[in-house]
Amino acid sequence: MTPRSHGGPDEGGVPLHDFSSNSNACGPCPQALAAVQEADATCYPDAAYTLLRAQLADFHGVSVSRIVLAGSASEFIFRITALAVQRGARAVWLPPHAYGDYAQAAQAWKLPLLARAEQTQLRWACDPSSPIGAAHAGLDQLAGGGAVCVLDRAYEPLRLSGVLALPDSALQEFWQLWTPNKALGLTGVRAAYVIAPAGTEERVAQLEGLAPSWPVGTHGVAMLQAWTRPEVQTWLANSLATLRDWKARQVALCESLGWTCLPSAANFFCARPALPASLSLEQALSALRAGGIKLRDATSFGLPGQVRLSVMPPAAQDALHNAWQHLDKAP
Repeated sequence: MTPRSHGGPDEGGVPLHDFSSNSNACGPCPQALAAVQEADATCYPDAAYTLLRAQLADFHGVSVSRIVLAGSASEFIFRITALAVQRGARAVWLPPHAYGDYAQAAQAWKLPLLARAEQTQLRWACDPSSPIGAAHAGLDQLAGGGAVCVLDRAYEPLRLSGVLALPDSALQEFWQLWTPNKALGLTGVRAAYVIAPAGTEERVAQLEGLAPSWPVGTHGVAMLQAWTRPEVQTWLANSLATLRDWKARQVALCESLGWTCLPSAANFFCARPALPASLSLEQALSALRAGGIKLRDATSFGLPGQVRLSVMPPAAQDALHNAWQHLDKAP
């Protein structure tokens, strides 16, 4: 198994300025945070999540039978891979640059990754995708042939431009994976849910059979319930306006350092830094981390020489700008 690579805190603790995690930098959402803090952790949640599933179904305008709860996006990725194997999957397709757990789950089940989607029985997509922040090419051609097709919508709530690259008719053929903790600035609360395609009741039941009891704890339930509240959605919409301003400023700042920034529709983007002649990218990122600034090396995404940066407040941007200018003088 290859080592897992993630953004966020590491052995050095929580970075002072963390560009490596795609959490909403305007967060945490006050109403959602209050709901989590007020949750009664002395009790189990309802094992069937009756009220929560009804609230999520109403929020999305779908039947309750289509809502599947998950401990996290990563937990669901491994569980639906197991489901695909049980249903005869022999190979997996995923985008050239994608979240590492898709491939990790395939590797755990010894499923090869194939370049041609039509030859696979489990297919992954994400829009906006990580690390690029754009839709994958040919997204509307993925579904069909009896394959299990999953659309990771982790960053749909943090979309800053554009629209989903799927018509609604095609979207209904995908398992839609939602993880609101990023949009709410509460990534430490692990909880997710999925909207199953219509008419897949048998597969939903099989997925439920693969889950442990209580996959979502009390705090996760509180966060997901808060997610459906109008005041939380209003806060999120207002935060997107702020993030757009911050993103324009951050891209301009990076370009002023000679970096090449790739276009992105989300609250993050990839860039190729202009490195001092004396330093490798690994050395530069290590020096920044020692100074409390963390960027995500995009090598594990198949983008060597690039970094992925989440959009951060101006103070963090200025700290990055100043630290980068002094990198070649660092001890």
